[in-house]
Amino acid sequence: MKFNLEHKSAVVTGGGSGIGQAICMALAEHGATVHILELKKEKAQQTVEAITAKGGNAKIYECNVANADEVNKAVASITDKGNIDILVNNAGIAHVGNLESTEEADLDRLYNVNIKGVYNCMKACIATMKKKGGVIINMASIASTVGIADRFAYSMTKGAVLTMTYSVAKDYLANGIRCNSISPARVHTPFVDDFIKNNYPDNQEEMFEKLSKSQPIGRMGKPEEVANLAVYLCSDEASFITGTDFPIDGGFIKLNS
Repeated sequence: MKFNLEHKSAVVTGGGSGIGQAICMALAEHGATVHILELKKEKAQQTVEAITAKGGNAKIYECNVANADEVNKAVASITDKGNIDILVNNAGIAHVGNLESTEEADLDRLYNVNIKGVYNCMKACIATMKKKGGVIINMASIASTVGIADRFAYSMTKGAVLTMTYSVAKDYLANGIRCNSISPARVHTPFVDDFIKNNYPDNQEEMFEKLSKSQPIGRMGKPEEVANLAVYLCSDEASFITGTDFPIDGGFIKLNS
């Protein structure tokens, strides 16, 4: 079977919904045992139930990725039973605002999750990966490389995710660790639905259509499409790929000028 992940142990952060949930399910469908790090256990319960219903293996670890002690504890409980072969840093939060409307507290909040959280998880997993090699996938964004209006703090953090990816890929080549990033454009997730509902309650359908058409391909991405790319990058079929960012953006970066 292509993209076979049997006997692989995968850690996925923020696997309770949206892209993270789709990645967890896709990895499990291809044979991986999935360890989900989630802020609240109940948020990922549906993901675990969906995986086990199909005969897969998954477990939740209540963990704030911004807290190094909690991350180290969760990773230690996983490595007590074996290696970690795959790490997907998916957990992240957003903020809408330009420089002037971004407060210091907003900047700190996004830094703690989107940058420090990625750092914490990579640092906690790198020692076990050095033993037998491994794969790290960091969820970046089109905002890592192109200007997006009113995304000052978010763009800052996703730019850092991109450059951390390059650095780790370079530093751990000799250890057989591959590190890549995925940069989605707008993907239709519960976050998008909530954003539209909260900010445009009187014209939700119109705004959904407008946001969909902002991608040249004419629609938003699907979580499963991002998950399929993640599965490929985690598989042995992608063994020659490291230190690379993969836009999955419906043509946004190259065709939106």
